[in-house]
Amino acid sequence: MLKAPAPALILALLLAACAHEPSPTVPLSPQATFFASLKTFCGKAFEGRVVSTDKADEAFAKSQLVMHVRECGDDAVRIPFHVGENRSRTWVVTRTQAGLRLKHDHRHEDGSEDKVTQYGGDTATDGTATRQEFPVDAYSIAMFERENLKASVTNVWAMELRPGELFAYELRRPNRFFRVEFDLTRPVTAPPPPWGARP
Repeated sequence: MLKAPAPALILALLLAACAHEPSPTVPLSPQATFFASLKTFCGKAFEGRVVSTDKADEAFAKSQLVMHVRECGDDAVRIPFHVGENRSRTWVVTRTQAGLRLKHDHRHEDGSEDKVTQYGGDTATDGTATRQEFPVDAYSIAMFERENLKASVTNVWAMELRPGELFAYELRRPNRFFRVEFDLTRPVTAPPPPWGARP
């Protein structure tokens, strides 16, 4: 008479069968995909050009513009934006529980913070894997009003990333549009550290 298989043997066979089943993969959110794509450029620098036509940006358009994806962590990427010899600007993209946050870190040459700094906003929608928008947040509105920069209280910033093609930074509000595009196909020599950053 054949003996029934032991319970332990049955359990082992079931576990072995389950081990060969592929585990379901959870797709990344658009923000997570965008952030992961941004990190792939860590350490690289790219030259850009102003593609918008606002006369307020003529000085920018005549300067050498370089972005440097300089520091990449699990939750934050710091991207200095050099305008000619001016190294005062750094874009800071941070992961939050709700999506992504963009802040602008502005420094003086001695490393001290400008009085208009740390402004920006959080994503309000999922966006896409290649484009994220950041409406102005309450902290920034209060700072703009305090500094008599009332036109900026409706700012919406955007970043666009098409790997192998371009990275773009935008500012938009009524009667104002600024966009600079960087050529990702041609890395350039990394610039010096931004003002206030460690070497």
